[in-house]
Amino acid sequence: MMMDQAGKLREMIQTRIDNSSLSKENENPDSHKKTRFICVTSGKGGVGKTNFSINLGIALSRLGQRTVVIDADLGLANIDVVAGTIPKYTLNNLLYSDMNLEDILGNGPDGLKIISGASGMFNLLDLPYEKVQLLIHHFHELYEMFDIAIIDTGAGLSKNILAFAGASDDIIIITTPEPTSLTDAYAMVKAITRENKLSKISVVINQAESSKEGHQYFEKINNASSKFLNYELEKLGVIMDDVSVPKAVKQQQPLLIKFPFSTAAKNIELIALKLINTDQTVDVPTNEYDGFMNRLISLFR
Repeated sequence: MMMDQAGKLREMIQTRIDNSSLSKENENPDSHKKTRFICVTSGKGGVGKTNFSINLGIALSRLGQRTVVIDADLGLANIDVVAGTIPKYTLNNLLYSDMNLEDILGNGPDGLKIISGASGMFNLLDLPYEKVQLLIHHFHELYEMFDIAIIDTGAGLSKNILAFAGASDDIIIITTPEPTSLTDAYAMVKAITRENKLSKISVVINQAESSKEGHQYFEKINNASSKFLNYELEKLGVIMDDVSVPKAVKQQQPLLIKFPFSTAAKNIELIALKLINTDQTVDVPTNEYDGFMNRLISLFR
């Protein structure tokens, strides 16, 4: 049954490609570049994942990247709280009304766009076929609108989280130097690479007392991954433990807005610069509708 759904969905995407190709023949090929999907996740909660996602989105937007942050924590959606916005519509409206993706976009700081989730909304892989079809249809719209889509997932090893991670171009795992956080981050790496060894996984060490400590803890998790999983992780960056972060959270304002000159804010800006200046190792698809959506569909096999 799931294989039948995957086949039908692939046919639907191919039909959309064929129907749209004629209208794009005379356009500049560079005007429809591939949207880069970045999944931000963690092995456990409370490590600053959502706070990082929003502030990374702001930093990327400031660098000229058309960026959207999608709240894919379908059990406990809270990205609007961190961003200091009040969502009028959520992903729930997208699936259970006649709205388009553009209708539910929220406005964040500095041109950032936000798609709010709905707490307890659904299990992605348990959606009825027609809702999966609708979700895929709406994800097409991202390719026309954004350069980067940041998918902020929940924490842990649920089917939803692994589905979004497995479909994304880049996966960023947030962890802290706390031993349990590192253990859970390693478990996340293990689960992702078990499904796909070609996944591109980066690690950000958050709340580090020093840059040296952050690098040491990255080496610990990378050594374990290299030894037991035969997988080398990428060190994306270290974010210092900074009193400005909880202050901004309490005031429901993003760190880069409330304390733009703080150490943690500068750390996130450096990570954003590294992201857009790092060549992607994933294969560039032959058309704009390949990539993320086809990988998402493959999960229905």
